[in-house]
Amino acid sequence: MAAKIRKGDKVYVRSGRNKGANGEVLRVMPAKALALVGGVNRVKKHTKPTRDNDGGIIEKEMPLPLSILMCLDPKDGKPVRVGFKTEDGKKVRVAKRSGQVI
Repeated sequence: MAAKIRKGDKVYVRSGRNKGANGEVLRVMPAKALALVGGVNRVKKHTKPTRDNDGGIIEKEMPLPLSILMCLDPKDGKPVRVGFKTEDGKKVRVAKRSGQVI
């Protein structure tokens, strides 16, 4: 199945403790159905000191399930469902609300 959410997309979080947050997709892991969204789902991680870095508490993003993410409409910035259609012989993603190519 074609990917509805890709790296670089602006997305909206539909549920969970980060509900209502917006961010940009940094990485998609389709085999695990997860995506890393910048500035969303940040956690504090305790790390041991190693040769490369000092130990301590760092803050980083953790992946979110693809099922709770929705693309934002390029026209008005609201969450929108994604569909597919062919333009000039190529398959493109389109926003169901406005019909614009994502």
